[in-house]
Amino acid sequence: MAASDPILERLKALHPKAIDLSLGRIERLLGALGNPERRVAPVIHIAGTNGKGSLVAYLDAMLRAEGLRVQSYISPHLVRFAERIRFDGVPIEESELVAVLEECERANQNAPVTFFEITTAAAFVAFARRPAEALILEVGLGGRLDATNVIAKPVLTAITPVSMDHMHYLGDSIAAIAGEKAGILKPGVTAVIGPQDPEAARVIEARAAALGVPLLRHGIEWNAQQDNDLLMFDALGAHREFPLPVLLGPHQIDNAGTAIACAKALTRFAVSDRAIADGLTQARWPGRLQRLTRGPLIDAQPKEIELWIDGGHNASAGEALARTANTMFADRPLDLIVGMLNTKTVDGFLKPLAPHIRRLVAVAIPGEANSLPAEAVASTALSLGIAAECAPDIKAALGRLEQKGPRRVLICGSLYLIGTVLAEHG
Repeated sequence: MAASDPILERLKALHPKAIDLSLGRIERLLGALGNPERRVAPVIHIAGTNGKGSLVAYLDAMLRAEGLRVQSYISPHLVRFAERIRFDGVPIEESELVAVLEECERANQNAPVTFFEITTAAAFVAFARRPAEALILEVGLGGRLDATNVIAKPVLTAITPVSMDHMHYLGDSIAAIAGEKAGILKPGVTAVIGPQDPEAARVIEARAAALGVPLLRHGIEWNAQQDNDLLMFDALGAHREFPLPVLLGPHQIDNAGTAIACAKALTRFAVSDRAIADGLTQARWPGRLQRLTRGPLIDAQPKEIELWIDGGHNASAGEALARTANTMFADRPLDLIVGMLNTKTVDGFLKPLAPHIRRLVAVAIPGEANSLPAEAVASTALSLGIAAECAPDIKAALGRLEQKGPRRVLICGSLYLIGTVLAEHG
């Protein structure tokens, strides 16, 4: 158990709702703390449904390759909470994390505040106390009312692809969700926009026009595509060629392109093509289309089996994985082990994957109160024509999938499920 775990458990009890989007509570708490968010490094603020984490990883690596000191804030974590608060790619030390959490707990005086709000305040306290050239700040949920949206004047904003997710909190249409994401746009601050559904693009562009926000849009001001072993990036009449990104999957071309567009849009400091190339090849983002190469699950499998993990959990993630299955995974049969939260739409995630799956085994997410029962996941899979059954855990699920010959097994459906795998596999 990490030293911060007991205090993190206490903080979860400060508000009856795990998610209650508002800026009032965190503004009150930050005021009691002396407004540390006003003293952090220049902020790059990132919202979107899919690809936020990959964008953070690429940008962080690019800026550090340029020799800059970079802080980053992400959520959720995979194994330890400290992963959320990073200094030059390294998670915050447990002793420092405990200190800032306790400081925020004292300042809050037991007032209602969500777990994400008070831990975001703690992150701002930690970031404000260390010099850096940039803070890459990932939105937790939505944007307009997200606790990270207390930053009045970021140096750059970015919105990755918007799709249907968290509908209970953000709205039941692409337009409504895009409106929430566009809430991070700030007057006069350039925004880099990743590939968007036309309806989402219209909402974002209307908000940008109202605020006087210069836009750098995928497919208009910039574009990225793969050409053999190179990533071709074109923006505002300039053509550049870079190595392919280290993170796998066809969707990573767009994520990498968004990162390049962000790096080139930063006017506070120049990011060289060399640093961009280094960042593309050195970025690390565990749990996203990652192959496991060691650990107990690998040791228990025949050598001809490839075991992969991916934390994607919504319809867009299912479509991205389907493209992967149809390209880099097309050379051998693909089986899935799936565990999902009860806040996610199982059919939306699995429907794009259905034509590419041989078999599926559903599991519950260990230790997660909001896990969907394995039976519910399997039932939805069966309704989509996927051969499916249940198992009590991942090890048992692998046993149900045992067959001779080369094949791939992908464990997916939730970052929380992937976190339990990585906790055992380094």
